[in-house]
Amino acid sequence: MKRARCISFIAVFVALLVMTPLRFAHAGKADDTLTWTSEKELATIDPYFGFVKETLVMSLMTCDTLVYWDPDTGGFLPLLAKSYKQVDDRTLEFDLRDDVSFHDGQKFTADDVKYTYDTITTPGIGVLGGSYYDWLQSTEVLGPYKVRITAKKPSPIALLNLANLMPVFPKGHYDNAPVQQGKKNYGAVKMNCTGPYKVQSSVPGQSATFVVNKNYFDGPKGKPSIGKIVFRTISDVDAAIAELVTGGVDWVWNIAKDKADALRGMDQVQIIDGPAMRVRYIMMNSVDKSADNPFKDIRVRRAVAHAVNAAAIAKNLVSEKSEIVHSVCHPRQFGCYTDVPFYKFDPAKARSLLAEAGYPNGFSTEIFSFRERPWTEAVINDLSKVGIKASLRYMQYAATRQALRSGEAKIADQPWGSFGIPDASAFTSYFFSGGPDDINRDPEIIAWLQKADSSMDPEVRKENYKKALIRIAEQSYWVPLFTYTLVYGLNKDLDFKPDFDETPRFFRAKWK
Repeated sequence: MKRARCISFIAVFVALLVMTPLRFAHAGKADDTLTWTSEKELATIDPYFGFVKETLVMSLMTCDTLVYWDPDTGGFLPLLAKSYKQVDDRTLEFDLRDDVSFHDGQKFTADDVKYTYDTITTPGIGVLGGSYYDWLQSTEVLGPYKVRITAKKPSPIALLNLANLMPVFPKGHYDNAPVQQGKKNYGAVKMNCTGPYKVQSSVPGQSATFVVNKNYFDGPKGKPSIGKIVFRTISDVDAAIAELVTGGVDWVWNIAKDKADALRGMDQVQIIDGPAMRVRYIMMNSVDKSADNPFKDIRVRRAVAHAVNAAAIAKNLVSEKSEIVHSVCHPRQFGCYTDVPFYKFDPAKARSLLAEAGYPNGFSTEIFSFRERPWTEAVINDLSKVGIKASLRYMQYAATRQALRSGEAKIADQPWGSFGIPDASAFTSYFFSGGPDDINRDPEIIAWLQKADSSMDPEVRKENYKKALIRIAEQSYWVPLFTYTLVYGLNKDLDFKPDFDETPRFFRAKWK
């Protein structure tokens, strides 16, 4: 019955699309145009000022970094650099290529690297994801094609950040950014990079079109195959699926399990279950000691952990390939210690803990979320069975984050993808090292993570992540639930391989 209802639902959209002329050119192999979609309305496609997964995907397509992180091997390959060396614990030096040009024809030099990195580390400029850049102390030009990068302290993941999050723009790129509402809108500047695709056009909140860079240099990314790539915002995933079925788009991700099951076997599409470095979790505020915050009590936090049936949610709503996790990190990240205390599904134990904490009849609260609403609704259902009556505040990511930072949100159910960085610092340290997103502020954890994040010795890092992760679990600050499995829907003619960091590399895609 569920399969029949889903197919019928898709059929309704298909009928509507057949009757309604599409505003975009037809996608697909015949037009050498790969059209991909997301529900997000992007105000900018600049990754420094629109720090979400979609902008990082576009950055990989259009821009280059000093080094390339190879998702197949986990190693680093020179990209805009032709070689590099670790001078000491804080210093990296790069010899740069002298045969690279930006899309507008400007020649790439060391001055462009310095300009970009000096700009994004300028206080108050407004870059998002600032914690991924604030390790950088200085960028020095040692010659036309040589730079030295110095960290504020030993930074074991400097290369990861440089490779995944720090594309290079030409000198002066942001200088003429338009002024809007009294301040410069840096995200409005047209992307001008060195990468395999050029930005042809961009309509904020709607679409972006990229065309192949025919002069792209030989490097680890390889030469792009597909001539044009179009991004479209389609806020309704069912509408996106319907367009996939009718040929209006070629690539859709994050398809719900029931809809993916309904699509399997259709001749015109292919369904791929891909890995994802993303974890679902419940986070609770233990810092707020006010009377109206029940989560300051460890017994309440442990009750939540016992109340939620993560295995059932993962199996029924996510995928059979989803893994149950107990640590605040992804199992494939360096330093992710998984043998931590955990709290098995036990509603009776949850009710007992609530009674001990002074809530024999439970309590009411708001739970915040911004993604996969049905999953949060399943969590709410489990909590209701032990007496916790949670009403859903479903908001955009930025609003949810602000509610958590301000203390308005006492509990939230949401995901974290670490921006594809395979290191525990991108997950555990982001939320527990005393920064603005740390709503627990445990001094022992902060001290351990500072050691882990600043040591170049892998064993020292592992040992301190282990201590931090054990204490997070013992205190039940968070309830880690399960890993994601991303389901992709593809045009049958598209040859696309998903990577475990959940970052589609469209420059490697091709037509069959």
